[in-house]
Amino acid sequence: MSYSPIPNYSFRGIIDVSTEFIKSLGVRFLMLDLDNTVATYSEHTPSDSIAQWVSSMKDCGVELCIVSNSTRKGRVDAIAENLGIEFIMGASKPSPKGILRAMNSAGVSAADSAFIGDQIFTDALAANRAGIVSIVVRPRSLANPILALRYATEAPFRAIGRKKMKKVYG
Repeated sequence: MSYSPIPNYSFRGIIDVSTEFIKSLGVRFLMLDLDNTVATYSEHTPSDSIAQWVSSMKDCGVELCIVSNSTRKGRVDAIAENLGIEFIMGASKPSPKGILRAMNSAGVSAADSAFIGDQIFTDALAANRAGIVSIVVRPRSLANPILALRYATEAPFRAIGRKKMKKVYG
């Protein structure tokens, strides 16, 4: 278990995380943050590009699960149902308990798992604490100035994640 907020990998957006990349890591269980990763805070249905991305992951044999701090059951349920994937609400990230609960429910180990989220101090930290691969992506929307400021403070950690990727993938 690591208390580091530095992600293992950093991508522009969730759809830039390819099936080939996920499979190269040996991941068969991929957990996703909801807010600003899969959907913006105001969306109640996923975009077509997200739906296609989820479908391609499933076609490659990757099981997916939304792990969200949100307690807005109607919204979380609607998006997960639309994508045809399971979900965990009230995950309490940066605590790893929601991630561990999802892994336990799926019957998978840390070696088979990864997490994609948009925030360093909740998503990447929770994944690192759970002992799984942490992947951060840029948020889908920066309309809220407070969120934009928070993401700006995360920039150095995202840069380190990108540098680590360049060393591995050129």
